[in-house]
Amino acid sequence: MTHVLNGVSPLPHLGVLRVEGADASRFLQGQLTQDFALLRPDEAHLAAYCSPKGRMQASFIGFRRSEAEILLVMSRDLLEATRKRLSMFVLRAKAKLADASAEFALYGLAGDAALAVAPAGPPWSRIDVGAATVVRLYPSDGQPRSLWVAPAREAPPAGPALDPALWHWGEVRSGVATITAPLAEALVPQMLNYESIGGVNFKKGCYPGQEVVARSQFRGTLKRRAYLAHATEGLRAGQEVFHESDPQQPCGIVAQAAAAPGGGWDAIVSLQITATEGGRLSVGGTNGMPLSVSAAPYPLLADV
Repeated sequence: MTHVLNGVSPLPHLGVLRVEGADASRFLQGQLTQDFALLRPDEAHLAAYCSPKGRMQASFIGFRRSEAEILLVMSRDLLEATRKRLSMFVLRAKAKLADASAEFALYGLAGDAALAVAPAGPPWSRIDVGAATVVRLYPSDGQPRSLWVAPAREAPPAGPALDPALWHWGEVRSGVATITAPLAEALVPQMLNYESIGGVNFKKGCYPGQEVVARSQFRGTLKRRAYLAHATEGLRAGQEVFHESDPQQPCGIVAQAAAAPGGGWDAIVSLQITATEGGRLSVGGTNGMPLSVSAAPYPLLADV
């Protein structure tokens, strides 16, 4: 039986933020959670841009196009605000930020379509196929997935058309959430497991929120994590999750959601760990829609 997550899907919900100039990597090194000074040509980085309180304002898949040009693929609904905010801190650095979304075509490749373009490899590894950059993503229910970024004039990747709704579902099932407007400044990186999926480097230099992120990791146990979840009806990013033991205080938030091809809705939720240890979980209130929760589909780092 052919897996439903197989084919090529356009990704109009994503945009491209270009950082260009002799100091591009040095500038990003001081702003994001990953190490862009050591970014190799054969890899991409998952990274977050945090507030001084360590809360994620945006997330990116970043890779180098040349020594003086780095592209950051991110949610389009946060791109302009992120460009403006980051630009405030360029100061004397030789770096310029621009919305380059119109210059690039972005596609998601899944299943056989992903393997036809690039052989299997670890997440965040990157290869160039002609003028296109292909970044391998985390798999979804065992299906390989890749991000294709190419100049807009280039022909799209070959393969059967994949319904964008199915691509969104595959994103959810991968357990790797993208920060969108409803989530901006709601979560520190570990609350979405970013330290376990290559989104945080604890050995690099300072960046906004670094002390909070490091303290969350190394002083006591982490209290919130990302999980997969399922509900019978529609879910959306930003909805609060409640545990039956406390009707007044939410225990988590829906980070990303999509309709499941088998019925109902699947989601990535960030929850207090204790809330997953028993009792009824629901969306919108303790009398809201029931939510079933399972572990993330990848191992979590117990220590770094």
